Amino acid sequence: MSQALVSRSVWARLRQTWDHLAVYFPIFLMGLMALSTYWLVRNTPVMGEVELESAPRHVPDYFMRDFSVRVFGADGKLKSEILGAEGRHYPDTDTLEIDHPHIRAFSSEGRLTISRAERGVINADGSEAQLFNKAQIVREAAKTPQGVVLPRTELRSDFLHLFANTENVRSHLPVEMLRGSGDRFTADRMDYDNLDRIIQLQGRVRGTIAPRSQTTDKKTTP
Repeated sequence: MSQALVSRSVWARLRQTWDHLAVYFPIFLMGLMALSTYWLVRNTPVMGEVELESAPRHVPDYFMRDFSVRVFGADGKLKSEILGAEGRHYPDTDTLEIDHPHIRAFSSEGRLTISRAERGVINADGSEAQLFNKAQIVREAAKTPQGVVLPRTELRSDFLHLFANTENVRSHLPVEMLRGSGDRFTADRMDYDNLDRIIQLQGRVRGTIAPRSQTTDKKTTP
């Protein structure tokens, strides 16, 4: 066999082999692309998960010791003064927690109310005060422009919730009320509205009213 015939025969076989390979070439390319994609996915750096903003914790952001905070009205008169052994401000509730609070507040008529407790929680604008453990609120005696005598009133409980703007005091715990020179009332719960001169005593209610002279009765209101 001549060399030319051998060359033609080899070339024919190569073309036949290439034709067979060409049929599977697209499949080979697809597999290669799949392997490349898999390799990229495995080796691409994973981005960190987006951290969700955590809810604010009930942790104080500043402290005060042996402090005094005064609030004045638009007319420049002193409305209230808050004193405490230590105060902690909590940003999540915007409240001030005070150890041994002593609060002095003046009504629009100038009548003084003094509040004490072992612990207190005051809201941002000072309109509400929650007093815990040996809480005491004393409203000093006063006289109205009409000459009516308002007797001294004292409230005692392990919890008293004072609303300064509405002059309301509430408690869901046993409470004791002292009025004037000898009146005494006890109850399991209380809602006291000073503006309307109404006190609601609930649960086991007990009361003692001291005798008054005729002159005093004409000038004294509950």
